Amino acid sequence: MDSVLRASFPRVSSISTGGSCWRSKQNAKHYFTSSNVTTSWHKTGKIQKEYCVVMSSRHNLKHHYKVIEGESTCQNSDRKYVVKATFGQPFEYEHQAQDPKRILNSVKNALDIFYRFSRPYAAIGAALGATSVSFLAVEKLSDLSLAFVIGWLQMVVASFCMNIFNCGLNQLCDVEIDKINKPFLPLASGELSFRTAVLIVASSLIMSFWLAWVEGSWPLFWAFSVSSVLGAAYSVDWPLLRWKKSPVLAAVNILINSAIARPLGYFLHIQTRVFKRPPTFPKPMIFCTAIVSLFFVVIALFKDLSDMEGDEKHGIQSLSLRLGQKRVFWICISLLEMAYGVTILVGATSPFLWSKISTGLGHAILALVLWFHAKSVDMKSNAALQSFYLFIWKLLWAEYFLIPLFR
Repeated sequence: MDSVLRASFPRVSSISTGGSCWRSKQNAKHYFTSSNVTTSWHKTGKIQKEYCVVMSSRHNLKHHYKVIEGESTCQNSDRKYVVKATFGQPFEYEHQAQDPKRILNSVKNALDIFYRFSRPYAAIGAALGATSVSFLAVEKLSDLSLAFVIGWLQMVVASFCMNIFNCGLNQLCDVEIDKINKPFLPLASGELSFRTAVLIVASSLIMSFWLAWVEGSWPLFWAFSVSSVLGAAYSVDWPLLRWKKSPVLAAVNILINSAIARPLGYFLHIQTRVFKRPPTFPKPMIFCTAIVSLFFVVIALFKDLSDMEGDEKHGIQSLSLRLGQKRVFWICISLLEMAYGVTILVGATSPFLWSKISTGLGHAILALVLWFHAKSVDMKSNAALQSFYLFIWKLLWAEYFLIPLFR
């Protein structure tokens, strides 16, 4: 591609090419590359100029300029320019260097959005809950085999998928409410499209049932069936559904779903499918189910404390709106302190000394931490209430670590 435009300009004696100036002797030949060239010169008695303009599109043009000078002095200069332009890949080396970084940043951003959409505190709680009841089914050291690890891992992945379904479905049904109460969520903020969220939720539901089917575990299958139905009843705004509008129905829903159906399904999965034992319900499992149930009742009540503005605008009569924020707050604290007191007493009845010490001391420490932390909460701040809500989830995580010690 050769392109040369000739023109004459008076009284111009300087040559500038990207801020650089070349002066050469007669018959000197130079090759250089540039995107914008402005060249002019002055010659005694006659002014001549050859002005080269090369128009390039989005493709990067590699321009080669061949300069021939004759008798160049400060006063006169006769130069001829031959422009040769060739097509090449646009910004080839820059794109090769930048594309991996852009791809990496895009992947990081997508993972961050997915992480926040899955509500990590609930996902971690689901994984720890499945792990806790799995170890509760262990009766001897020989049970800790490769088969146990594989069965446990499949169950944890399936429980994680079911948790994404429940949390994601709730966000899909509460987009307008979350724009007021939780504008930082990916769906409410617009970072995640509604269609993509639907695909994630549907894929998670299918994956959880597929893993239960591959494992051939009926306990997991029925646990996920109950969980998915209750999740829809809690969130979907259809006749006789949308149980979250009623504080009693909301608490019962969360209690059955998170504290009874899924933990029992996980326990029976390990006991019957992995260990090949007949289904039983030992006393530690029954007691721990009761303690975890109380935790989830508190979570169901406490989560509405920072959502009162959006709930009131959308007609959701939570217990916080009916009884007041402060009263519900201390009801939740009292229920947890009562649960810790009961666990200390039950742990003291264990025939094993190590179980008495670990459960008694562990729950006593948690009870003290809860009390001192609760006294410093500013209930006028939604941020402080949301932070304390996450703290309750951390207390539940700690409880999951203590549950296998009940014997």
